[in-house]
Amino acid sequence: MRLPRFLTNITGLLAGDGHADRVVPPTGFTAQLTLFAAGAMAFLAVFAAALSISTGRLADRWSDELARTATLRISAPAEQLEAQAAAALRLLETTTGVASARRITAQEQQDLLTPWLGPNLPLDALPIPALIEVTQTREGIDADGLRARLAGEVPGAVYDDHARWRAPLVRAAQRLRGLGWLSLLLITGVMGAMITLAASAALAANARVIETLRLIGARDAYIARAFVRRFTERALIGAAIGAALGTLSVALLPSADTAGGFLTGLGFSGAGWLLPALIPVIAAAVAFWATRTAALRTLRNLS
Repeated sequence: MRLPRFLTNITGLLAGDGHADRVVPPTGFTAQLTLFAAGAMAFLAVFAAALSISTGRLADRWSDELARTATLRISAPAEQLEAQAAAALRLLETTTGVASARRITAQEQQDLLTPWLGPNLPLDALPIPALIEVTQTREGIDADGLRARLAGEVPGAVYDDHARWRAPLVRAAQRLRGLGWLSLLLITGVMGAMITLAASAALAANARVIETLRLIGARDAYIARAFVRRFTERALIGAAIGAALGTLSVALLPSADTAGGFLTGLGFSGAGWLLPALIPVIAAAVAFWATRTAALRTLRNLS
């Protein structure tokens, strides 16, 4: 069975040629530059991928959770507050689309206000409105109809479905996800540029060796293959190290179970942990095409 030309080229590249590999300096500036560029870009790529995936997950969670919750705020004179809160709860029990409704306790309100007003907040001395947490079914609530009923039966109630500030949060998370993927493209481009620079420098430094090889009959494709193989190997090794360090760093970030807000749980989940393993492969492919292009162009200029 005949392999496709691309796979044949890759197989030949991996097999290598010991004599041709001697053309490329095994150490020095170009080797260090290739290893460092591939490692650093792979490290950053892991974080960019983790950011994109986790912010997408965060946007979906915010959209789902906030879309199914709402708050009923009741502002009324102290002597009417309890009666209106009870009337609102009875009204919500007969409202289509309401899965549950419960009044937020004074202790819960104090816990919500403590970060802003301090722990010794005298709620009894402040005109704090009554709050009712409303959870919707998947079918949702007819918000306009509910507001009309509240206006007639509980005049001090204001129904807030969080749409006013939910949409900007979800939009921000989605844009952050897009910036993460854009960062991956930029990282790939920078890595390709750095490897192209290193390959061009190595070719220029070995101009006399290349001239000698040509005199004894070596073709440009033979010489270019040696550089492509060596630089692809370096990029693969550097990217593997960088991706491993990046994955370890992401794994050490606070988990979603840790108290502390929305910046926790920024990482991979499930099969997403396999994504960093693709980064060295992508880096090797970028190095292959970047080095091949640079080698053929430089060899033409040296003719």
